[in-house]
Amino acid sequence: MAEDFLRRTKARITDAQAALKRGDYPEVVRYSQECVELSLKACLRVIGVEYPRVHDVGDVLEYYRNSFPEWFREGIPEMRQVSRDLSQKRGPSVYGIEMEGKTASELFTKTDAEEALHNSEKIYNVSQRFFSEYYQKPKD
Repeated sequence: MAEDFLRRTKARITDAQAALKRGDYPEVVRYSQECVELSLKACLRVIGVEYPRVHDVGDVLEYYRNSFPEWFREGIPEMRQVSRDLSQKRGPSVYGIEMEGKTASELFTKTDAEEALHNSEKIYNVSQRFFSEYYQKPKD
């Protein structure tokens, strides 16, 4: 399952890159959020954690931090922040803020999109490394 998540995560990055090229900044944010969510859930799945069905699993990652190698643990605070930030932007990136009459396209800039994509690629790479190292490690 974790491997499938990471495969789908890579597809989200490709989609986000294409959306950035066409100037669809809310879509970049949405795809980036999905990338982060699936990446972190893949890591939790690898260590056998049944994560909650929520978009932000940063707190779960923190709870199980000792199940991860040191190099991974060092990045957990940043990964939690990115996960929280993008999960809060998920709804507005799709629907805008209806109460204020603002569309998703009015809410997100190129800078927002580039930052979201950069952060999602970073977390994807960390997840890929963890997955690879975990399954190459000799079992006891």
